[in-house]
Amino acid sequence: MNRHLTHALRVLPAVVALASGAALAPAAQAAQPAAPARPGPLAVNDLAANPYERGPAPTEASIKAEKGPFAVEKIDVPAGSGTGFNKGTVYAPTDRSQGTFGAIAVSPGFVSPQGWIDWYGPRLASQGFVVMTLETNSLLDVPAARGEQLLAALDYLTGRSKAKDRIDASRLAVMGHSMGGGGTLEAANKRASLRAAVPLAPWDTTYDWKNVRVPTMIMGADNDFIAPADSMAESYYDNLTAVPEKAYLELKNAGHMTFNSPNATIAKYAIAWMKRFVDDDARYEQFLCPEPSPDAAIAQYEGTCPTG
Repeated sequence: MNRHLTHALRVLPAVVALASGAALAPAAQAAQPAAPARPGPLAVNDLAANPYERGPAPTEASIKAEKGPFAVEKIDVPAGSGTGFNKGTVYAPTDRSQGTFGAIAVSPGFVSPQGWIDWYGPRLASQGFVVMTLETNSLLDVPAARGEQLLAALDYLTGRSKAKDRIDASRLAVMGHSMGGGGTLEAANKRASLRAAVPLAPWDTTYDWKNVRVPTMIMGADNDFIAPADSMAESYYDNLTAVPEKAYLELKNAGHMTFNSPNATIAKYAIAWMKRFVDDDARYEQFLCPEPSPDAAIAQYEGTCPTG
């Protein structure tokens, strides 16, 4: 695969394709000020006493399941509930016996409503996270604006939401699709205290991510003609030169809109990444190390293979 195609020639066609591709989808920088240092992962000899582990030990079946071990409450967030974002939906575990949970904000892509990414809410929350899926301020918001909204959603979750008492404000993460994936990178670039980022088929005109310090897993698709994996997802991955951990997963026989429907492979690796870095849970390293080999679902995978 040519991993270094000149991306400038793709930017304008990609915007046009993004709008037309969305119509076919199933309904449903200047230098930034330094952010507070994020807590480092636990040392390997401390993991046995990890206070952030939530739920039973994972298996291949449990991490791919449509529902995880936690019952989930759905909380509507109407417009005007907080500042810096439009509205959204919170999915939160109802079990309060295991302590607080990490929290994740998720953004949809260009001309995409919240409904297209709402499957991530209950899927991730049932594995032990508080999750907020967003309806962006405008369907046309650019990645930088989506990044700001992701951070505003996290601030709302930890400060004013009905689930705030279930959240550990030191363990936050971002995720998003397409321009929401670009927004995920923008948010990680702005707030180094985030514990994890998972951009999905990200689209952004920015390629300079050398200042990102947040463990990041980028997912792309081999048949993505809107945000081509070789000139976008893989290039962004290559430019994450300062992150402590990173991974790149390319789906096989998949397109840009694959990320808008429930998918066991996407869920498996997103959950594993979030568990490993939001919860410091080494039990999930088995899904990241050794690096997965290409198979019927994976065209390519590479990463730093975290080991505690």
